[in-house]
Amino acid sequence: MSQTSSVFHNPSAGLFELRTESGTASLRYAYRGADLDLIHTEVPDSEEGQGYGSALAKAALEYAQSERVTVVPSCPFVRRYIESHPEYAGLVAQG
Repeated sequence: MSQTSSVFHNPSAGLFELRTESGTASLRYAYRGADLDLIHTEVPDSEEGQGYGSALAKAALEYAQSERVTVVPSCPFVRRYIESHPEYAGLVAQG
């Protein structure tokens, strides 16, 4: 698995991206007002379970933390990641 530092932030496309041996894994996002909506995580089928989705989620959440924005975890994978990493629970937008 690649480290979070290997995640590339592509703001013009609204993506966090990570190259794998089988293609690019990505986490799509969009700003909804002041909130960062983490919409969809996609990892090549042959690379699932290798930690790429977690690396993307962590990079996106650390970005939100550094930018002092709250997140809307619309993506079920990101929602589960936050549930298993409670240190990021305070980033979730309320309401």
